[in-house]
Amino acid sequence: MALDMAKYRNLFLEEATEHLGEISVALLELEKDRASVESIDLIFRMAHSIKSMAASLGFDSVTEVAHHLEDRMQEIRAAGSVSSPEELSLLFRGLEGLEAMVAVVRESGEPPQAHPDLVEALSRPVRSSAAAKKKALSPR
Repeated sequence: MALDMAKYRNLFLEEATEHLGEISVALLELEKDRASVESIDLIFRMAHSIKSMAASLGFDSVTEVAHHLEDRMQEIRAAGSVSSPEELSLLFRGLEGLEAMVAVVRESGEPPQAHPDLVEALSRPVRSSAAAKKKALSPR
């Protein structure tokens, strides 16, 4: 019995779109309160779900970006908050990158390559709030 990959791809698209919408709402909440535990946890869980679904379908580039976003959110969870507006901006870039990749899967049935700059940025260690403040206050 052959698997109907179109059926699973459509399920992925439906669920990934819902998860990306939830990430978007949570990021907007983090703009108001960068220490919102609920929003941080939600983004972590949604990135994890997208990663797992993409991996099960062999969408390696989507898996890679979602995995880096998930890891970043784990670091943010450990820190207790998003450290800076720049960090929040990177999270929005991660969302936009995943949205664009899911759109390509919807149009072509195959994921595009992951954008190397986004992967690299999401892979960098999260700076703590204290380190960000220290850098901002240091003389140039």
